Amino acid sequence: MRADSGFCLPEWLNLLEARRLSYIVVARLLKPVQRLLKKDLIWQASSVPGTEVAEVWHQEANWPKPRRLILLRHRVAEKRAARQRTGGKLLIDCPGYLYQALVTNLSQSVSPVEVWRRYNGRAGCEEVIKQLDADFALPKLCLKRFWSTEAALSLAIVSYNLTQLFQRHLGWLDRVTAATLRFRLFTTGGIISETGGMTTIRLAVRDPQERAWWRRLLEKMISLVPNCNAVAQSPG
Repeated sequence: MRADSGFCLPEWLNLLEARRLSYIVVARLLKPVQRLLKKDLIWQASSVPGTEVAEVWHQEANWPKPRRLILLRHRVAEKRAARQRTGGKLLIDCPGYLYQALVTNLSQSVSPVEVWRRYNGRAGCEEVIKQLDADFALPKLCLKRFWSTEAALSLAIVSYNLTQLFQRHLGWLDRVTAATLRFRLFTTGGIISETGGMTTIRLAVRDPQERAWWRRLLEKMISLVPNCNAVAQSPG
């Protein structure tokens, strides 16, 4: 389980531990954690330039027991020079660094930097949530009954997955939103007709360059043998 600092609550952590679930949760940089950062911690260089890590066993006032706390600090100047984006909070008493803290119950065989990397995989989920929000009406799927809400949410996620599989099939490496797919593909006008006993799709596409792109797109979609010839994301 990966969660942001809004879920760093004793009730939530206790529940995860009672269910024997592994977790990585962002710890809040409140006064107790800030006091830890000001102490003479043993900071170790990581494989990530400009990032150092430390770990301690820490117990908040409302925690029933100490928990493993992973601390990270990122040198601001070095990150800016390398034009790297990073998370973290700037503390007035500790200038020059951005700080992060993660609480986890993973065993110490998992190194601090590996714990951080595992949590960072959650960033991809944020993009999915944004697309479900913008293109699939995620915030509006609240119906009168719980199971109908779940059915609507599941349908939205299935629709999202289909758009991603469709893009993979076309060989697109950079994902586009459902709104872009609608603009380029799904809203193209056309008719289905029977000509000489053959079903024909006639699309309202006049530009020669766009017609050539549509032809490659359809050939890729109906090909019985998968191939690695990707189709451009747009006629241009």
